[in-house]
Amino acid sequence: MAQTTQTIRLAPVTRVEGHLDVEVTLGEKGGRLEVVDARSAGTAFRGFEILMRGRAPLDAVQLSQRVCGVCPVSHGVVSSLALESASGVAVPDNGRIVRNLVLGANFLQSHILHFYHLMVLDYVKTAGLLPVPPWSVQYTSPDLATGDVAARFVAHYTEALAARRKAHQMGAVFAGRLPCSPMFAPGGVTTAVTAEKIADFRAVLAEVHGFIAGALVPDAQLLGERYPDYYKLGRGCGNLLAFGVFDLDGAGTKKLLARGRLSGDRLEAVEPARIREYVSSAWYTEASGNCNPAAGVTEPREGKPGAYSWIKAPRYDGAVYEVGPLARMWMTGDYRKGISVMDRVLARALEAAKIADAMAGWLGQFVPGEPAYEHRSMPITGTGLGLAEASRGALGHWVDIVGGRLSRYQIVTPTAWNASPCDDAGLKGAMEQALIGTPVGDPANPVEVLRVVHSFDPCLACAVHTVRI
Repeated sequence: MAQTTQTIRLAPVTRVEGHLDVEVTLGEKGGRLEVVDARSAGTAFRGFEILMRGRAPLDAVQLSQRVCGVCPVSHGVVSSLALESASGVAVPDNGRIVRNLVLGANFLQSHILHFYHLMVLDYVKTAGLLPVPPWSVQYTSPDLATGDVAARFVAHYTEALAARRKAHQMGAVFAGRLPCSPMFAPGGVTTAVTAEKIADFRAVLAEVHGFIAGALVPDAQLLGERYPDYYKLGRGCGNLLAFGVFDLDGAGTKKLLARGRLSGDRLEAVEPARIREYVSSAWYTEASGNCNPAAGVTEPREGKPGAYSWIKAPRYDGAVYEVGPLARMWMTGDYRKGISVMDRVLARALEAAKIADAMAGWLGQFVPGEPAYEHRSMPITGTGLGLAEASRGALGHWVDIVGGRLSRYQIVTPTAWNASPCDDAGLKGAMEQALIGTPVGDPANPVEVLRVVHSFDPCLACAVHTVRI
């Protein structure tokens, strides 16, 4: 007998950055409803790669930070790395450390944001605790936390607003302002390192570090204890990839969070030339796909038959990979318990603690008075590649310079890896695969679907690089 199915469309998914549509098809298996098919769609085209063409190379460092208001620091760092690759300029140690500290502050505010303001409300009954919009309207489920546990999460939700503000304040000590900083440049940072700035940064870091150790990590562990089934749900493709981040030496060979990939059960190296983007399910011309980003173009084709997303589908050797804190912690050997909804949640909290610990040590490595920037003119002709991490995962910028102007600029973001649509071979993206098999107790309240989606912390602002109004 044919299986009875029904389709649910969450459009848009709330508590994510940007405009994400998720469509899941439910079917009965083993006497329960579960997701049997899923489609993830980025619904806005922004065209930053097109915006870059013909501009002076240095413009890229500032313009790319406007790709995303949550992780602009990552784009500033990676754009600088790409231009340094093209020009051969080196970064003084003080400049490297400033970048690490400001990027670390950005990671911390994002991880705090994700747990308390974007994700944990999927697990908490807020009625009576937050009895005002938007918290008074939510999916209901019999397993939502109540009582003391709910009160604890809601109290920390409020404290997390202050902790996030402090993380931004901390980063701005060196960055000048956040979220978008004018200090990034190929060759380092255009800010002076002083004893006063070091002391100011250290004081705020102690507060943010205390919140992470005293609230974020214990709360993530408590969530895992209360919802152990979510260590079994949302595995997805099973492959993990990280470009690595936070350089510990001038050559960039040692990193706090290592580069690598998990392919099946094997740890392997990352070779950027083996990355390709596909567009059979994305609203781009065929010329925009089936190539490495170094040779890529971004040509929109709205309404293309068979397409359903503005996100391209990046693949490594044709395989689907998940990126993010779990991938980074796995490559470094700090967390290898599993791949699931709750593993992503816990790895992110533990990574925040690891980064905060490292930041305290980096402050002691400064040499006040030494330069943080080395000037070198941009080449008339050149190519460059910058690889690092945003809080949500692997980030790459590919650049070509011809006649002293940008002739090509391609960006592959973390959510492009995680929330990509089907590729040319019919392989679903990492989040689509993770959704399949998820049990749904009540189709009118598909909170289980949200829990899987939010575990990836999607950021569509980054992924779908002008909305027609």
